Amino acid sequence: MRLRWNNRYRWFVASLLFFATTINYVDRQVIGLLKDYLSKDFHWSESDYSHIIMAFTLAYAIGLFLFGKLIDYLGSKKGYALSISVWSLAAIGHALSKSTLGFGVARTILGLGESGNFPAAIKAVAEWFPKKERALATGIFNSGTNVAAIICPFLVMWIYFHFGWKPAFVWTGLSGFIWLACWWIFYENPSRQKRLSSEEYAFIHQGDEDQVGPVRGTVPWSYLLRLRQTWSFILGKFFTDPIWWFYLFWAPSYFHSVFGLDLSRSWILVSTIYFVAGLGSILGGWLPGWLIQRGWPVFRARKTMMFYYALAVLPVLLIPFSSNLGIAVGAISLAAAAHQAWSANIFTTASDMFPKKAVGTVVGIGGMAGSIGGTLFPLLIGIVLDHFKAAGNIHAGYNILFFICSLSYLLAWTIMHWLSPEMKPVAC
Repeated sequence: MRLRWNNRYRWFVASLLFFATTINYVDRQVIGLLKDYLSKDFHWSESDYSHIIMAFTLAYAIGLFLFGKLIDYLGSKKGYALSISVWSLAAIGHALSKSTLGFGVARTILGLGESGNFPAAIKAVAEWFPKKERALATGIFNSGTNVAAIICPFLVMWIYFHFGWKPAFVWTGLSGFIWLACWWIFYENPSRQKRLSSEEYAFIHQGDEDQVGPVRGTVPWSYLLRLRQTWSFILGKFFTDPIWWFYLFWAPSYFHSVFGLDLSRSWILVSTIYFVAGLGSILGGWLPGWLIQRGWPVFRARKTMMFYYALAVLPVLLIPFSSNLGIAVGAISLAAAAHQAWSANIFTTASDMFPKKAVGTVVGIGGMAGSIGGTLFPLLIGIVLDHFKAAGNIHAGYNILFFICSLSYLLAWTIMHWLSPEMKPVAC
C-alpha cells in the first residue's frame, strides 16, 4: 500500500518525538560537559562525580519501572506531558545547587522525570507506525540523542564562557516547556487525530491483525515477568545501556585526561562522534525495514542486523594498542553508531513481541534494567579511574573500560537469541 505525499502526518509525530529526545539528552548532558569546571568549584573527586551520576541513573531506573505502567494507563499524550514537565523543572533546579548534595537531589528528580521519555516515545511509535516502519521511526527519534550531543558541547561552552554554569542549566531546561506546548496542540492518538486522513490511518494499522488479545487495558507486571520475551528485552538493555552512558558522560573527560584537550578543543571531537552515531541510528533503523519489505520475516531481519551492529562495536579493542587520537575518535564513533543502531532495534523488539497496551510497561521494565546497569557501571568506572589516576596511568583505566564495552553487545545478542530466537508475539 502506497500513500500520497501528503499522507505523512505520522512523520510529523516522529519529528515531535525527535525534538523531545533531543531536549531530554541536552538536559542530562550539561553536567558531563561541565564536569571538569564544576569539579574545581565543588572539589569533586572521580568518585563524587560517579555518585552524582549514580543518583540520576538509580532514579531513572525507578522512574522507568513506574512511568512505563503509568504511560500505558494515562496514554502517551498525558504521560509524555507529565514526564517533560518534571524533568524540565529539575534541569532548571540545578542552577539552585550549592553543594554536591544539591546536585545529587537535582539529578535524582531529573532522572525520575526523564525516565518517561522512551516508554512514551516507543508507545507513540507503536500507535502511529506499522511494524515495517517502526525501527526507522525509532531510529529517527533516537537520533535526537546524538543531535543533542552534537549541539550541546558548542551551546554549553558558549553559555558557560559568557554567562557561567547556572544559565547553562536554566536555558536548556526552559526548552522543554516550549516543546510541551507543541505536543499538547498537535499530538493525539490516531483514532482521535482529526488531522489524520482515513488512508493513512488504514496504512498505520497494517499488521494489526497480528495483535494478540484486546487492545485496551493494561497488563500486570507479574504476568510479563514470567515471559522469556520480557527477559530477552530486559537483559539486552541491562548489558548495553551502560555503555552508551559511558560514552555520554565520560567522553569529554577521556579526551581531557588522556590527550590533554579541554572542552574548548574537545567539543569538535565529541560532536563528530555523535554526528556519526546519529547516522547510525537512522541507518540502523532503516536496514531491517528494508529487509522486511523484501520478504524477510520480522524476527530474522531484526536479529541479523543486531548481530552485525554488535560486531561493529569490536574496533574499540584497538584503542588500548594505540595512542593515536584519530584511531580513538574513529573507534568510538563507530561504536557509538553501532550502539544507536542497536538501540533503534532493541526498542522495536518490544513492539514486535508485545501488544500496544503492554509496550510502555515492557519498555519501562527493560529501561529500568538498563538503568540499573547504568548505576552499577559508573561505580566501577569511578573505582577504576581513581585507582589508575592515583597510579599516574589513567590511560590504562580507560583501556579496561573500553575492553568491557567492546564485548557487551555480543553477550547481549547471544542471551536475547537464546531466550527468544523467533521473537514470537505474546498473548496478553
